[in-house]
Amino acid sequence: MITSKSENDMAKTNKLEKLYQTVANCEELGLDLPNGVIDQITAMEEQLIKDEVLPLIHDNIEPTLKQVKRPLVLVVEYAPKGALRVNLSRKVNITAQISDAKEITPDPIVEHTEKKKGGKKVVLNPRTRLRITMPDGQIEESTAQETLRQFILSVGVDRVRAVGLKANKVPLVSNTIDPKYKTAQKSLGSGWYLMTCSDTATKKRQIETIATAIGIDVKVDIV
Repeated sequence: MITSKSENDMAKTNKLEKLYQTVANCEELGLDLPNGVIDQITAMEEQLIKDEVLPLIHDNIEPTLKQVKRPLVLVVEYAPKGALRVNLSRKVNITAQISDAKEITPDPIVEHTEKKKGGKKVVLNPRTRLRITMPDGQIEESTAQETLRQFILSVGVDRVRAVGLKANKVPLVSNTIDPKYKTAQKSLGSGWYLMTCSDTATKKRQIETIATAIGIDVKVDIV
């Protein structure tokens, strides 16, 4: 059975409404919220903005703003029971002004070239793991991809994102699910995904590149 996009959108809306109701019920009864409720709400709100609001900005507001020849920042303030407010700032480094500001522009969908069938068979190497030795300890998980993931979480997703690495044309840390590599993108939380479609040696190089870029000492071994 094929589910339409509108049905998926409706299901997401219903889930978000139920999560809001859970918060309201807990507040009314004086109960603690179940673990993960706020994180789920935050992720779904951000996804709603990516899917519904950003296309409107791209199609309707961006063409008008092209008339403006100087950098600026538009800060939209929204309160459910208040008026929508738009503030203008000339301080374009918004993250320096608002501590919890975050990038929400989705990465563009990448076009991938399909490989022709009938080529050479790929020889799979034995599965290997990674061990990362850092000044404050070691990271060594059961798979190389999980070691890479834990490393990125430990040093900071935003810092790794800023390094700008790509894998298979997709940002190593992306906020967009790639249609071709979606099963290889592992969640880092808060709408970020790690591209893990690479061999262990490549992951080792990625870790070393990240460490050099952000200025930390690491030793990475393939085990």
